[in-house]
Amino acid sequence: MAPEEIADLLKKTFGDKITEANFQTAQPHVVVDANAWPEVARFLRDDSRLRFGALRCISAIDMLEDDQLWAVYDLDSYDGRPGSRENWKRRHAFCVRIKTPRTNSRIPSVADVWQAADWHEREAYDLMGIVFTNHPDSVEGPEGTHPRRILCPDDWEGFPLRKDYAFPMEYHGIPAVTEYGQTRPIH
Repeated sequence: MAPEEIADLLKKTFGDKITEANFQTAQPHVVVDANAWPEVARFLRDDSRLRFGALRCISAIDMLEDDQLWAVYDLDSYDGRPGSRENWKRRHAFCVRIKTPRTNSRIPSVADVWQAADWHEREAYDLMGIVFTNHPDSVEGPEGTHPRRILCPDDWEGFPLRKDYAFPMEYHGIPAVTEYGQTRPIH
C-alpha cells in the first residue's frame, strides 16, 4: 500500500485521532494523538491490509523551538512464513509520529504491541526524557514512574540528547573531558 492509502485508512478508522498527515517529505507519515496511540498501534499490527509486524526503530526528536518532543515510529510489513528459509519481502513501510510537550512528556507504551519497543522506549526515556506510561520495565524515581535507564547510570541527572542539556562538569568526582587533553573544560 502507498503511504497515502495507509493514511486514508487510518483517518477513516480513527477520525480526528489522526491529527496530521504529510507526504511531501522523505519520510511520509501521520501524527497520532498520544492517547489513541496504543489502539492505533494494535490496528496497524493486526489489520490484514496493513500487518505492520515489525517496529524498526523509535527515534526521539527534540523540537526545542516548538516546546515539544516527538517519538517517531518506523514500521515495516513483510511477507514470509515464520521458520521459512526463503527471504522475507517488504510489503510496505510507514512512519507514525507522536508529539508530546517537553515538560511532563508522556506517551503510552506499545511494548505489548511490538516487543522491540521495550528497549527503544527505554532509550528514548534515557536520552530525551519521554516517559512511556505502562512500560513493562519501569522503576520509581523522584519524578515518578518511568522506564528504566538503558545507557546512563541510574542516578544520572538530565537527558543528554536534549538541545538545552548542560553537560555536567563531573560525575561522582570524575572530571568531565569534552576535548582531547582538556581535563577542566569550561562550557
